[in-house]
Amino acid sequence: MPSPDDLRLIERLHGGFPLTDRPFADVAAELGCGEDELIERLQRLLAHGDLTRFGPLFQIERAGGRFLLAAMCVPETRFDAVAAQLTAMPEVAHNYRRESAHPGHPGATPLNMWFVLAVERPEQADAAIGRIQAQTGLPVFSFPKEREFFVELRLPPPDTEPDRP
Repeated sequence: MPSPDDLRLIERLHGGFPLTDRPFADVAAELGCGEDELIERLQRLLAHGDLTRFGPLFQIERAGGRFLLAAMCVPETRFDAVAAQLTAMPEVAHNYRRESAHPGHPGATPLNMWFVLAVERPEQADAAIGRIQAQTGLPVFSFPKEREFFVELRLPPPDTEPDRP
């Protein structure tokens, strides 16, 4: 369980990080601690799974790249092995289990492994999908982004939730 100081740090960083020469030092000064202590705290929160990610979100298309949502139908006996293969690929941002209907094939085996492909140039997406299919022996279904939405969800840390009647 994160400490009260950890929760203050999470609350402070949620949705914003200074764009300065020493952003960790700036946040540490705001919170009344040292830069090294703040960095160690973030590393501990990540290592313990209290935070799953700490980093920027990019609009990759503006930089000339492409994000692509993709899915596969992976046999249960191979699920962990295929997940490890995807995790090892530099183009795969993350992968996760989610059961969902197979698009356009009612009654077909559900897609159960979803992942985000991130490439520097749009033309690299097809090659990456081809490598995944060759390495796993499984077809990849891609779902290119048609529209972009910005949805920001901010949840208060557990100890700052208002009392409820």
